[in-house]
Amino acid sequence: MSERRGVLFGAGAYFIWGLLPLYLSILEPAGPVEILAHRIVWSMVFITALLLLRRSWSFVRAVARDRRRLLMTFSAASVISLNWGIYNWAVLNDHVIDGSLGYFINPLVTVLFGVLILRERLRPAQWTAVGVAAVAVTVLTVDAGVVPWIGLVVSATFATYGLIKKFVGMPPLESLAVETAFMA
Repeated sequence: MSERRGVLFGAGAYFIWGLLPLYLSILEPAGPVEILAHRIVWSMVFITALLLLRRSWSFVRAVARDRRRLLMTFSAASVISLNWGIYNWAVLNDHVIDGSLGYFINPLVTVLFGVLILRERLRPAQWTAVGVAAVAVTVLTVDAGVVPWIGLVVSATFATYGLIKKFVGMPPLESLAVETAFMA
């Protein structure tokens, strides 16, 4: 049952992310930095409300004493802020396809990190799926006629964020709370 919920939550997140360019474009004349600031502040408000409802504050003292964890969450906050900011800029400057391509490339970069950094091994069917996705990215890149710098940066920052989160060793809400506090 929890696996089915996870798939539904993932599909819902991708659906919402797919609508994000439409939402960002109607926020003009706000610029990318202003939108980023609102995203950070309102995320902090929402996360604080969730923590208040759950009465989950015991992690704060433990995290404050753990320099490694603080450095990791600060790094995660920095990388995801960069990711959000670049994506905002891309959408507001008519580079929606370039920015969106980054999230299409992201699974390839994530798999690359898994294989090269985490020493994960892929089965033949997984390599086939990666190959098909790589061909699709290549076709899109050749069709565009330019190196997709925006997409590469978006995918690299999002994959790096995921890699850092793997090593933070905190529950998602608590980790996100610390990251958002750093961003704020």
